[in-house]
Amino acid sequence: MGKFSEIITQDKPVLVDFFATWCGPCKVLVPILEEVKDIMKEEAIILKIDVDKNQTLASKLNVRGVPTLIIYKKGAIVWRQSGVLSTEAIVSKIKEFR
Repeated sequence: MGKFSEIITQDKPVLVDFFATWCGPCKVLVPILEEVKDIMKEEAIILKIDVDKNQTLASKLNVRGVPTLIIYKKGAIVWRQSGVLSTEAIVSKIKEFR
């Protein structure tokens, strides 16, 4: 948990994808997040967290469904959404918090 809190407190936006290996929509999101990573390059961090392996963190953050995307800026949650979004929608949202 210490490493997670270090990552989310950075100055650049951190997009956290809470997913599960058995989740169909989560699999749809994989190539979308790869595109987002290619577009955003060093402007943002993308972190994937498996809810089954990190149940305590998922519970603490009240993640009830997957995929859940959360954007952090300097340790604070600035945006949260469940479900699959387009590459453009995610990039646009990250750019709001640069």
